[in-house]
Formats: sequence, structure tokens, C-alpha cells
Amino acid sequence: MEHTRNMALMQLFLAWAALAMCMGSALGSRHRLLDSAVAPNATTEFLTHHNLARAAVGVEPLTWSQKLATSASLEVRYQRDKKNCQIADMSSSKYGENQSWSGGLMTPSQAVELWVDEKKFYNHANNSCEPNQQCGVYTQVVWRKTLEVGCGQASCGKMGPSLTICLYDPPGNYVGESPY
Repeated sequence: MEHTRNMALMQLFLAWAALAMCMGSALGSRHRLLDSAVAPNATTEFLTHHNLARAAVGVEPLTWSQKLATSASLEVRYQRDKKNCQIADMSSSKYGENQSWSGGLMTPSQAVELWVDEKKFYNHANNSCEPNQQCGVYTQVVWRKTLEVGCGQASCGKMGPSLTICLYDPPGNYVGESPY
């Protein structure tokens, strides 16, 4: 029963994502379906991959937040321009956050897949991560109480490193709480 529900959620989301991509193409370059701090296709890519991971565990899809995308975009540009493209210290942020740094260009789907890949270390039955492994970026992606996401990316040279930051509201990863 749960598997059937998860499959139905995933099919519904994929249909929505396909419609969003078609609408974006049909509207042309002067009109964007999703207003974001990243290109419209990148917005769809970020959102699609987040929501596929959420559908796989029966969690409702996220919506795109322009406010969070703008904040993430400002932060990655600051890190690029003032901090030599280092990972940002977001410890005082009121949002949840995931970051990835790559030695080359990274697509939105690659960044989200990198975070979701931590799922293999997460044990939902006892809400724990395998010893000496990290699961926090995965659990933020699928955190049930998180409703919105917004992301930004910056290249740190022509073909050099890149930095991706996604912000989440409300934040997740509260000690003792299960993500879903």
C-alpha cells in the first residue's frame, strides 16, 4: 500500500515536472514559468531532483522560493568573490542548508544527487547514520516539515570549481526527530 502511494506521488510529480518544462518552452525566453535566482531550467532541475527523493520516501514535494533562491545566490557569489569559492559558514542562518563544492562544473541534478547519495548510510528504522558516515544533507532534502527550497550556484573560473548552495524553510535536522 505504501509503495503504491509512493509510486503515485512520484508519477504525479513527474507529470507536473514535464508540464512545467513544456510550459517553460512554450512561453519563450521573455516569459518564465518559474522566477528564480538561477536559470529556469536549473530551477526545474533542482526542484525535480529534490522532489523525486522526497516522493521515494512518501514526503510531499517542496515548492520553489524566490526569496531563498536569492539568498542562496547572494551567498554563493559572496563566497566566490570574497572567500575564494570556499564552503560558506551558514551556522547562524535561520534556514536549513546544503552545500556542495566541485572541482569542475556541477549541474543542479548532480549536486542534489550527491546529497541524496547519503541515503545509503541512513537507517530510518532507528533514525541514525552508519558510524563514520554523514547523512545530514540527505535528511535535509527529505525533511517532512520543510516546505520550500531555493538554490544558487557560482562557477569559480572558466572550467574551474563551482559552489552550490540550497536553502530550506523551515529548516530540518532537529536532534531526536525523524525526517519522515
